[in-house]
Amino acid sequence: MARQTSHVAAAVAICLALLSPRLFAVASVSELTVKLELQKGDYILGERIKAIVDVANASPDPIDARGPDAPDHLYLELYRASDRFQFEKVSDTPYFEPFALLSGEGQLLETHFADHFQIREATRYFARAVLIHSRMRYESALKSFNVVPGLRCGGAVQMFSNKDGLRREFELVHWGRDHVEHIFLKVKDSGLVTRSWPTTDLGPYLSATRPKVSVLPSGVVVTLHRNTKDAFIRTEFWSLPDAFEFNMHELMLDPDVAGAERVKELYKESGGVEPVKKAWWKFW
Repeated sequence: MARQTSHVAAAVAICLALLSPRLFAVASVSELTVKLELQKGDYILGERIKAIVDVANASPDPIDARGPDAPDHLYLELYRASDRFQFEKVSDTPYFEPFALLSGEGQLLETHFADHFQIREATRYFARAVLIHSRMRYESALKSFNVVPGLRCGGAVQMFSNKDGLRREFELVHWGRDHVEHIFLKVKDSGLVTRSWPTTDLGPYLSATRPKVSVLPSGVVVTLHRNTKDAFIRTEFWSLPDAFEFNMHELMLDPDVAGAERVKELYKESGGVEPVKKAWWKFW
């Protein structure tokens, strides 16, 4: 019980710290509303995390966020649960596409955290969207999500004949998602360059059969995992020294189980097999 109390107190302290005074005043009750939505509560390290922001303008004034010199600005803030410092942006790209709202209008906008922040640590994060309008801050509620490493269940390594010293590591991990176990492919380069490629969700996963990742001489990378009791999913990627791209996804029936199921179907289609009629005394 004491441990639970300390966790709650720590979470409250973090939230209070994030609400410290800023350059801009924070609007308490407003006709401008900003909402941030996340699709998942847990993400595997390296996954692209989509942020969906809903901005609604019920005020008589227009909102103009159509460029860096526009009077209004919409952006994201991201914090680690372990500290109170906002992550620095890793690029100068705008957080969202330019937009403008007249009175009574609203708009949904999307972006990805990885386009603006470095998320390299598996931990808990807090995020919110902020609209600056007339030197006032209009903040969404804080949203929390976890970034986890996943549980390893397979892997492989690719070396490149035309790129000495470059080593590409593939790791299969699994984790629960929407009440179903999913499997993910993590890709990381080391040697000449250090780089991580986006993690891919390969779909639902049954651990009854060990998943596989294979690297072909042509540069094609293939993963194979069981997703139901009678089927596998085969996923194919193209892996080149300066590129890693998804190619195709296909469902493959388990030949053993599929054959047994077909026998059952044929039996049903034929109406079954009539039992042999014998006199009762011939059974003894």
